[in-house]
Amino acid sequence: MRNAIVIDELVITSDNAGAIGQKDLDVVQVPDDVTSYYSARVTLLEQLAAGALPHTIIMLNFSSVEAWPRYIVGIERLFSELSLPLPTIQGSTESNIPTLQSAIGLTMIGRRVFKKTAYDFVDLQWYSYGIPLVGQQLLEHVDASASIKTIIAALQDDIIEQIIPVGSKGIKYEIKQLLDVNLEQGDLPFNIDASAGPSTVVILGLKKQSATLIEQQFPAYLHRLI
Repeated sequence: MRNAIVIDELVITSDNAGAIGQKDLDVVQVPDDVTSYYSARVTLLEQLAAGALPHTIIMLNFSSVEAWPRYIVGIERLFSELSLPLPTIQGSTESNIPTLQSAIGLTMIGRRVFKKTAYDFVDLQWYSYGIPLVGQQLLEHVDASASIKTIIAALQDDIIEQIIPVGSKGIKYEIKQLLDVNLEQGDLPFNIDASAGPSTVVILGLKKQSATLIEQQFPAYLHRLI
């Protein structure tokens, strides 16, 4: 678990995106449904990291009234691709002041559904899954980002014990926070300091006896870290 708030069995996670969308002054120009798709992706991965699945989404839309249905489309697409029930979506839109750049905030509220076993992190083997991608790189190499569907299947099969979504500070930073280890670049085919954008990389912790299984279930973009 990384950034979730846990209250009893409730798990609360959030993400936001700014200056990414279809307004003229947005830094990254993409359709609004793409923005919400990837923001929902990050928030959902944080739910999975806590062993949860969401039942409610709260959306804060700072872009426009017109953007709301486009954001809904992106969220619906994510859950449809994963064959997961679409959570209830509520929220608020800034409709008094016109904004010059797009902005959205998502909060998911879920409940724990995956059994989490307490392990000393140093007793697990650690892998990265996916390639660090951000902005235009992601749009050009979508298939290289970590597949949430594959991750959920591995959770259901008890193959992985821990999930750490990687953010803007990169894999090396996350490993340092997790294990207090200075990860070396070595032969890894990507920059370990690079931003993983909307969590295109996740760090997976698993028991040693699951190593063969994970290599079968994750045929591409899986790399042993420690």
